[in-house]
Amino acid sequence: MKANDIRGLNMDELEKKGQELHQELFNLRFQLHTGHLENNTRISMVKKDIARVQTVLREKRS
Repeated sequence: MKANDIRGLNMDELEKKGQELHQELFNLRFQLHTGHLENNTRISMVKKDIARVQTVLREKRS
């Protein structure tokens, strides 16, 4: 997900997207520990998306 795409979302959508990404990260970590995760790089991609969403949220709040 690109930062420009994230900046186009409103506050409610950003918070919802952040929650969805946190849930996805939880599921990916669960799959990693159970041995069912096929794409290990997806974890780092989701972490970066979470950071982007949090950054845009902070920008919009101030």
